[in-house]
Amino acid sequence: MQTSTQFTVLIERRRLRQVALGTLFLLGALALSLPALADSPQQKIASDLQKGMSPVRLSQDRWSRDVGGVRQVQVIVVSDGKQGDLADLRAAVVRLGGSVHARHPAVNGLTVQLPADKVAQLAQRADVLGISPNRHVTRSASTLEAVTGSLTGNVRSYLLGSTYSGVDGSGVGIAVLDSGVMSQHRSFQDGIGFSRVARSVNMRNAVLSDWLVGVDSTLSPAPGTAALLAYENALLNITSTQDPYGHGTHVASVAAGRAAYQRPDSSGVAPGAKLYDVKVLDSEGVGTLSDVLEGIQWVIFHAREYNIRVMNLSLAAQSTESWLTDPLCIAVRRAAAAGVTVVVAAGNFGQSDSNREVYGAISSPGNDPTVITVGASNFKSTEARSDDVVNNFSSRGPTRGARVVAGVRVPDNLLKPDLVAPGNRIFGAAATRASLLNASWNTLATLNPGLVTATGASQNYLQTLMMMSGTSIAAPSVAGTVALMLQANPGLTPPLIKAILQYTAEPLPNANLLQQGAGLLNVDGAVTLAKVLRTDIASAVAAGTIKPGDAMLAPGRSMGLLRSTIGGKSVEWSRMAYAGGNQIFSGNALFAQYQPIYDPRITWAGGRVLRTQPVYWSGLGIPPNTFVKSFSDSVPTAQPLLTPLVVKAGSLLGSSSLAGKTGAFTPAATLSAWLRSGSGQMLQTGVALSTGLVLSEGLVLSEGLVLSEALVLSEGLVLSEGLVLSEGLVLSETGASSVRFNTAGALKGEP
Repeated sequence: MQTSTQFTVLIERRRLRQVALGTLFLLGALALSLPALADSPQQKIASDLQKGMSPVRLSQDRWSRDVGGVRQVQVIVVSDGKQGDLADLRAAVVRLGGSVHARHPAVNGLTVQLPADKVAQLAQRADVLGISPNRHVTRSASTLEAVTGSLTGNVRSYLLGSTYSGVDGSGVGIAVLDSGVMSQHRSFQDGIGFSRVARSVNMRNAVLSDWLVGVDSTLSPAPGTAALLAYENALLNITSTQDPYGHGTHVASVAAGRAAYQRPDSSGVAPGAKLYDVKVLDSEGVGTLSDVLEGIQWVIFHAREYNIRVMNLSLAAQSTESWLTDPLCIAVRRAAAAGVTVVVAAGNFGQSDSNREVYGAISSPGNDPTVITVGASNFKSTEARSDDVVNNFSSRGPTRGARVVAGVRVPDNLLKPDLVAPGNRIFGAAATRASLLNASWNTLATLNPGLVTATGASQNYLQTLMMMSGTSIAAPSVAGTVALMLQANPGLTPPLIKAILQYTAEPLPNANLLQQGAGLLNVDGAVTLAKVLRTDIASAVAAGTIKPGDAMLAPGRSMGLLRSTIGGKSVEWSRMAYAGGNQIFSGNALFAQYQPIYDPRITWAGGRVLRTQPVYWSGLGIPPNTFVKSFSDSVPTAQPLLTPLVVKAGSLLGSSSLAGKTGAFTPAATLSAWLRSGSGQMLQTGVALSTGLVLSEGLVLSEGLVLSEALVLSEGLVLSEGLVLSEGLVLSETGASSVRFNTAGALKGEP
């Protein structure tokens, strides 16, 4: 019998045999007309990569190795994409004594190996926009249904104990990029016993173990080709140990588990949704940036074919880069442009190891403005929402990735997280080896037996449960909610979904905008608002037939009372939504009228507006507008963003002061109350991009802000300028001991 470690080795060997097929999808010319984001070639090189190329090799840099006395580094190179197959850039890498391991058309990038002393030379090329290290990424009438508001008359109810009346996510696909999903677990069965895990693929890429020099191993097969078929077949994960680590199975069950068959009932938010298991992390919950990029590409390529409308990333990478250049951010932004709503864990770094509150520790790709970044709340083991609080470990904003302008580091300072969801002591499916005679526990359960015993379950084969905590467990609740919203209204776009989730969230008392975003997930409110909108919005946006200010409400429908009833208690909606990266808006016009920011191809943040256009494969036998081939990026010079009658809320907040609880530190409940009373500035002319600039600046995060105990936040709001972890590990969504910040509560939970 093979051990899980032996199987992982076999998968890596199989993956190496397929490296000649490369990163498969999305070949094609990509016209990129973005302005230069760096003033010099040196500024194109990420700061953590520069440090890792020092003469003394740092042991934690797994992307760095001395080979034959030569320092080699594995990096992600993002290009301008003007040459679709990046042939000249690939050839340049080989000429410099390097190798090309994979192409990532979703970001116009390459995973390459290069002598460290040649990186600066490669950065001098005009077609190179940025070079980043191939960072490691890590895993980032059930109680859950009750506390999120999933079991209400507006959402669904149980019939006959195991079936549902209402919306349960049926027909919607959720891609889970994680450590794998145990597809045989009973929680993933449908009502008649078939698995709802529709596909399992293993994207683990062994390029870090392949240090050959002078190799270009990329190829992008077209839809329907034998090369694509061979690659897809090679990716199939058909082992009995699909999730040796155990994280992905639990995450998937929170999003879409169906577990009314036992007590405690650990059903997730969307128990009828289909699941797509995209394995990007290994048996220790660790992967590389290259692995995740390839997984995102697989989702983009198959999104329309399989109706994958939601992608959950309960993982994170430490990054010093701005959302503009970070490869993970570029990838998730393009997934959103292709119509996939991306839900991301905020991270578990809200508290230092000395128990001080940490601001500015949102990790990548949660720092991208297009994704839904989710923090974690503590429901205090009760179904009532009145005692819920934000977990201490949940990462606070703002985002601290930065670009360099004229030699000066300029942080993004975007408002994050977007909202919070239950992420403390959540019961869910526990992966085991799918073998009745050897149903060994996953790594997490083996190392932490209390996670299993805490459930009080009898732990029968294929019905095993464990308890977990963290923002990685909060995120899939939101992913499941998105599936419910899309079942109720398939015409929603990713940015519209994000706005609905924020607008209907319930602000928790005594928590500010950087701790909880708009508030606590309200499934009832999100589904209710989704139902009153037109069901053709997405298709009209794609066709260009809906104009700014056009009606978005369905005929005969209204916004309603802007509150929900959950567990017999009235829940007020926050009535706020983030836009522009650091601005807050409100008012019924946000949903009564079409707002151009709901076009998923538009990204607006920090005064910048980008437009990303998917380009689809075409040809004989290829369904039109189905398989994304490439993306065309541009910077519009004139673009309406918001219409008149939208309410600007930022004018109510003032400058940011932690002690004064103003600006970004304003309690979300306070701002919500002001908005409900009619306060705020109604826009008379809307907001538009004119001559390349957005004039409205949003919240100003004051310089030199000082916290208690003489802890100074340099450049405005920093405690963490980047998370430095041992061996290059990025984040530990489950509380790994190597992390410098206190994440003890992020695995087993807080009181």
